[in-house]
Amino acid sequence: MKFRPCIDIHNGKVKQIVGSSLKDQGDKAAENFVALQDAAFFASLYREKGLKGGHIILLNPSDSEYYEKTRQQALLALSAYPFGLQVGGGIRLSNAEFFLKKGASHVIVTSYVFKDGQLHFNRLKEMVNAVGKEHLVLDLSCRRKGKEYYIVTDRWQNYTDVKLNDETIERLSDCCSEFLIHAVDVEGKSQGIEKALVSMLGNTCRIPCTYAGGVHDFQDLKLLKELGKGKLDVTIGSALDLFGGKMKFEDVLACME
Repeated sequence: MKFRPCIDIHNGKVKQIVGSSLKDQGDKAAENFVALQDAAFFASLYREKGLKGGHIILLNPSDSEYYEKTRQQALLALSAYPFGLQVGGGIRLSNAEFFLKKGASHVIVTSYVFKDGQLHFNRLKEMVNAVGKEHLVLDLSCRRKGKEYYIVTDRWQNYTDVKLNDETIERLSDCCSEFLIHAVDVEGKSQGIEKALVSMLGNTCRIPCTYAGGVHDFQDLKLLKELGKGKLDVTIGSALDLFGGKMKFEDVLACME
């Protein structure tokens, strides 16, 4: 299990938010932490520590008045750590190559492929042809509906009709280099991981997969490793001391393999 750092950018600032609270209308979100430093600061820190495969997420839609400020912060991070970080949030054919040229190691895609609640394989093929499977991460972030998990899009606000299950993961594993999966119902709450989801991912994933959502303490990391059978990497946001939490960054790095 590896630690994958994050830089979440909303309204032009590095933040930690409650994922389920994010609303495009009014650019609103419940904030756990707003950093005084810019995105380049965090990218430089991750570079100094040799951490690769982290993600920058742009949390404003392209039509937001804040989008350009958010995009500029992402570009600052890429400039500080060229080819060390992935970029997601509004990635489509028209801008995917731009972010790769600006220094993203991968682009992270959800809404372009899962459009209008459906999985469009023609769009997925177009993205693979444009950037290469080796540079593509599929974001399969999900929320519960009843007893099952469904992939959500548009900054986690809209449910698709696609269940996140063994069949979906297997079907998509040949179409990208890795998965990023936020458990949105617990994202930003630091109240524990989504155990059933972690177990399913540990049993199913055969390509690299990063889990995010709910990590509260080092016991959660131990549980994540056990239930995920050592296959899953992890992102920690609000619980990390870099973002106002109690888990010390250096201690997290020390406990990783």
